[in-house]
Amino acid sequence: MSYKGKFKVWRGDAGKGDLADYDVEVNEGEVVLDIIHRLQATQAPDMAVRWNCKAGKCGSCSAEVNGVPRLMCMTRMSTFTEEETITVTPLRTFPVIRDLVTDVSFNYTKAREVASFEPPEGLKPGEYRMQQVDVERSQEFRKCIECFLCQNTCHAVRDHEDNKEHFAGPRFLMRVAELDMHPLDSRERRDEAQEDHGLGLCNITKCCTEVCPEHIKITDNALIPMKERVVDRKYDPLVWLGNKISRRKA
Repeated sequence: MSYKGKFKVWRGDAGKGDLADYDVEVNEGEVVLDIIHRLQATQAPDMAVRWNCKAGKCGSCSAEVNGVPRLMCMTRMSTFTEEETITVTPLRTFPVIRDLVTDVSFNYTKAREVASFEPPEGLKPGEYRMQQVDVERSQEFRKCIECFLCQNTCHAVRDHEDNKEHFAGPRFLMRVAELDMHPLDSRERRDEAQEDHGLGLCNITKCCTEVCPEHIKITDNALIPMKERVVDRKYDPLVWLGNKISRRKA
């Protein structure tokens, strides 16, 4: 069974743009990305859209559907009524290249700023040993498909352009937390999280967790524990005293 759906899709480039109205056939079982593809095939062959796997695993088709950051390939048309007008716009946090395609290079810049895994000195590949509980703790974060929906919805990035230079955003603070929790990572991550990656700018509203298509508990399992570790290091009076004593000259 099919019907004519009403859509408003953002068309334009970095200079200017606006919402364009379309009436598009919607078939049973389809997702928003199917509709965008039908638009390209029938009414708007020059429409730009980024996508790849259409299976919710590549993160390419991120957009905002009715103002909510989503993967278009995982947003079923059955969640809307036939009378509803559906608005599809590009990710608001990042500069528009054209139509639904945005420049997400900010995220790759932040990724390069996170220092890679550093095993203890003298430990060779093949000699790594970990408890299963430690494997499971960080395995959740490895489910990230880098759709950057969490980066897009984080208001510390979205609403404050000046923060972008100093704030890595939830996706890469999660990466820092993952490495800090790794029992074989020897690098001091807590000071870096606070001073270099802007952990203090996160006020744990959980908006990043709410939009994650992989259902990663970014706030509860990564950001809050990382904040607790930073506080322990920076503000705990016993730790402060111990650091003072350890730095005293003999």
